[in-house]
Amino acid sequence: MSEWWRGAVIYQIYPRSFQDSDGDGVGDLRGILDRLDHVADLGAEAVWLSPIFPSPMADMGYDVADYCGIDPMFGSLADFDALVARAHELDVKVIIDLVFNHSSDVHPWFAESRADKANPRADWYVWADPRPDGAPPSRWLSVFGGSSWTWEPRRRQYYLHNFLAAQPDLNVRDPEVQDALLDVMRFWLDRGVDGFRLDTVNYYIHDPDFTDNPPAPAPNDPEADGGWPPDNPYNMQDHLHDKNRPENLAFLERMRAVTDEYEDRILLGEIGDALHSERLMAEYTSGGRLHMAYSFDMLGPAYTPRHFRQRIEDIFEAAPDGWPCWAFSNHDVNRHVSRWAPKHGSADAIARQAIALLAGFQGTLCLYQGEELGQTETDLAYDELTDVVGLTFWPDNKGRDGCRTPMVWEAEAPNAGFSTGTPWLPVKPEQAARAVSAQGPGSVLDHYRAVLDHRRGSATLRQGATTFLDLPAPLLGFVRAAPGPEDAPLLCLYNLSPVAQSVTLSGPATLTGPGQAALIGTSLTLPPNGWAWLTGEPLPTPIL
Repeated sequence: MSEWWRGAVIYQIYPRSFQDSDGDGVGDLRGILDRLDHVADLGAEAVWLSPIFPSPMADMGYDVADYCGIDPMFGSLADFDALVARAHELDVKVIIDLVFNHSSDVHPWFAESRADKANPRADWYVWADPRPDGAPPSRWLSVFGGSSWTWEPRRRQYYLHNFLAAQPDLNVRDPEVQDALLDVMRFWLDRGVDGFRLDTVNYYIHDPDFTDNPPAPAPNDPEADGGWPPDNPYNMQDHLHDKNRPENLAFLERMRAVTDEYEDRILLGEIGDALHSERLMAEYTSGGRLHMAYSFDMLGPAYTPRHFRQRIEDIFEAAPDGWPCWAFSNHDVNRHVSRWAPKHGSADAIARQAIALLAGFQGTLCLYQGEELGQTETDLAYDELTDVVGLTFWPDNKGRDGCRTPMVWEAEAPNAGFSTGTPWLPVKPEQAARAVSAQGPGSVLDHYRAVLDHRRGSATLRQGATTFLDLPAPLLGFVRAAPGPEDAPLLCLYNLSPVAQSVTLSGPATLTGPGQAALIGTSLTLPPNGWAWLTGEPLPTPIL
């Protein structure tokens, strides 16, 4: 079997917001099919589709009502099959988002389970008796606010939901539940999908005794923002008992065994945890479990050499045979240009440097739709919101709608070419100005294509091991080793600041790839947010 995923570029599509083909204001599968050439031309080797299953959309599809269907707002199974076929014609793999920690509360499984304690699916969800005073069985909290327990009067019990009450947790400890979920995987693998992005993969199994979580330590990282206590008290617990359980590993091995029944299919797990991310990534990608782990470690405000170095070193020290998938943006966080530009450079400079950083990092890359345009976070009013996070935690946390607004294709077209109808979220002028049609030579999009094209042809950038250099901030530097005798090692240098920096090299070097730097002899100048990839024999290093 090939390892196409190792060092690949994955492009995340948020189906509601990519392209609307029928004018109802919501993106759909036919719209994605119509725009697949853009993804292929960018240089992506796979697309990850956020959930497209039937759902009441309490959490925009992450509340699944049928694991083996397509929500009518997105199209049909025939539309999905056509999308997969076209993607494969373009040599683009298709990864779909599987939500196995929880279902919708309207899923037939839950409807049966909640009816009484004696039905065939009575134990398919996490049920618990109340405490003697009627209180929930533990003080576990929901990511979306409040207790993670909701009372069900028909059973006289509480059920667990790590997210919305409309998203009851499946009892993944139960072998029958595991078998049913594995059958879901086979259904989609048989339809030709190339892998799965596993939502909240570290949440699957809970402590059966419902032990209270200990408090989380207050952060001492000067780069952390928001203060303490945080806007969401969920982050005040160290989640040792409601997720992150070691018993989860055995189920991941069963999932991997099913995936391995098919050729060249992969598992990419989302690891969501503020305190144990590196350890979990190591455990989950070692010993025949997940192929890759997707981390939130680079989805925050930190934009320093120390932060990036520590994140990468930690995962490879903990799991030398593991493999990370790095991203700077996704559908759950503010877009990285808006997070970083106010302090660290102009929006376009940050956008260009961001793809150079990702392309230089050891691991697989995941790009979120629109970031190749240098897209910024959309500023929405409260009455424009749809996301439960923004509606609950406004105004300190405006939620996730600002990064989910529609993709912009044609700057002068209504709704920037996304839809002929009224979009489910508004397309505002600041975002429309960055449309694909407005991205000419020298644009952010042009830069993304050039960087990814160079990386695709470099075995060193895709597979070479990393050794970091001890350089003073704001410089980040590392060497990517040559993975084979025909390859050359690379010196990768980045100026993570809006002020130009100069470096003297230990010997002659040659710039390679679409960098942003000036080299005269052994003197290298990195402009604001500039970067350089260099070769040489022997490979030079910066002189401090």
